[in-house]
Amino acid sequence: MTSTDPTENFYALMPLTRTFGITIVAYAADGVRARLAWDASLCTAGGVLHGGALMALADSTGGACAFLNLPAGSAGTTTIESKTNFIRAVRDGYVESHSRPLHTGKTVIVVETDLRDDRDRLVARVTQSQLVLAG
Repeated sequence: MTSTDPTENFYALMPLTRTFGITIVAYAADGVRARLAWDASLCTAGGVLHGGALMALADSTGGACAFLNLPAGSAGTTTIESKTNFIRAVRDGYVESHSRPLHTGKTVIVVETDLRDDRDRLVARVTQSQLVLAG
């Protein structure tokens, strides 16, 4: 990362996050937080934020959290499994993700991500496994 702006660094590492307009709130090994604003271009019928957009947010912050917890000498990480439980629809405001490590092993890192709306209501919970790539 070369910029002092964590969101710009996030965009450089994962260009798709710029396309969605995801912004970083916190970026540390013990937790990555980011926001996705509701936008009509990211919705399904009825103005509901698309589940794929929510999953992209969770996968991005989960991947970043796994990256920040890589063992020394590792080259990176990639998602090998992801499970999402959707709890409620989002029709306005924003969604904030909070990814935190559950297990940081030598070959697999497991991350749990909660997505909450701007009223702090649970929108979804995502658990993902990240494969540690050898250096």
